[in-house]
Amino acid sequence: MTKKAAAKQKKTSLKKVLLILFLLSAFAAAAVFVPNAIVKASQEKRIISLEEAAEFEKADCILALGCRVYSNGSMSPMLQDRVQLALDVYNAGVSDKLLMSGDHGQADYNEVQAMKDYLIENGVSSSDVFMDHAGFSTYDSLYRAKAVFNANRIIIVTHRFHLYRALYIAEKLGIEAYGVAVEDLYGGSTRREIREILARDKDIVKCIFKPKPTYLGDVIDVRGDGDRTND
Repeated sequence: MTKKAAAKQKKTSLKKVLLILFLLSAFAAAAVFVPNAIVKASQEKRIISLEEAAEFEKADCILALGCRVYSNGSMSPMLQDRVQLALDVYNAGVSDKLLMSGDHGQADYNEVQAMKDYLIENGVSSSDVFMDHAGFSTYDSLYRAKAVFNANRIIIVTHRFHLYRALYIAEKLGIEAYGVAVEDLYGGSTRREIREILARDKDIVKCIFKPKPTYLGDVIDVRGDGDRTND
């Protein structure tokens, strides 16, 4: 084989490798971003204003999804904003019950107690506030809302970037859900959105197979006494 022929063959092989790499990259990008787009587009209509929520037939409960608390037990600004909006929805008469769902997997880390304490301090009866101590993920929170707390019609309160996924999971689990969004007014929103894209993809798979959450436990009907969930 001449040097010219060898060079031509090498160039052709390189083009094939580059084409394969391009196709693999395109497939990977589609696998990540197409499901994400489907989740957002399919749930946009279910994100409503506080005023619109007040016009709906009463929900079984208002579900607020937890996030970080500090080492002293106080809520992070993001969590306080979620709980405050849940309180606003409650005061608008959307439901008689509130369900605080978050991580209480360790004795010294308790999102839901901080959430409930804030509501009680702001005039809500303790018996109207349920705590889901095993809301270790968004999927777990929604699964348990239905399976443990018998909530079939709910208003979800969380940040908008998180709300698309929560509403998608609710729909796939057979829950009639609408969401009222806390607007993201903090720094680092791009980083959170990237993480959320990957989380949406992961939960699409979960919603296909519908595994049980980390923990189930006894049924505690959300129409009853929220103090049954106290520690």
